[in-house]
Amino acid sequence: MTMLKIDDINSYYGDSHVLHGVSLTVGEGEAVCLLGRNGAGKTTTILTVMGYLKPRPGRIVFRGRDITALPPYAVSRLGIGFVPQERGIFPSLTVRENLTVFARAGKGAVNSPWTLARIYAMFPHLEARAGNLGFQLSGGEQQMLSIARALMLNPSLLVLDEPSEGLAPLIVHDIVRTLIALKREGLAILLVEQHLPTALAVGDRHHVVNKGEIRFTGTSAELESNEFVLRNYLSV
Repeated sequence: MTMLKIDDINSYYGDSHVLHGVSLTVGEGEAVCLLGRNGAGKTTTILTVMGYLKPRPGRIVFRGRDITALPPYAVSRLGIGFVPQERGIFPSLTVRENLTVFARAGKGAVNSPWTLARIYAMFPHLEARAGNLGFQLSGGEQQMLSIARALMLNPSLLVLDEPSEGLAPLIVHDIVRTLIALKREGLAILLVEQHLPTALAVGDRHHVVNKGEIRFTGTSAELESNEFVLRNYLSV
């Protein structure tokens, strides 16, 4: 069953036409990845989904409801948790305060609701750092906190913008393990990534974006075997 449908969206920054007819779907409990080089249009796609940009034209439907014209706070309330590229945690609040300040007992939770106790069970290091301020955390800890904070909104769809960027391989491994665990619980995921191994480990389907257009759609096996796509759209 389709949870999110992005239908022929065109997005602009001022007069600059960035997305050219992007269409994709995310099914219930499915992990879908957007891949591409810097400037390909990946982040613009999810900013449009989250309501920060308005498609002209295009349509976005979430669980049967047209959300194209909704502002970001309204999109979030419908059950879409967003983990931005810059992480967006509050540096002057403690870990616990970051987790609870916007916590919501939402209806979107697939399994049991996300509570502070459940978050600490999945992210034990955050419990150990519960009293530390946001700016006192390492980059990897901040990324884990950003994911955990999005889960505290009890979403049915988790949208992440390059969660592995700039992190050590061991931390990236932890993030991959976390996302796989969330997918197994039935949480749908829309993941923007440049790190191909992360995308292949997490994603069920992949869309490769180049110059604001989707150039490839397929499974992990189909992507790995497509030398043309790997060479022309994903290699550095």
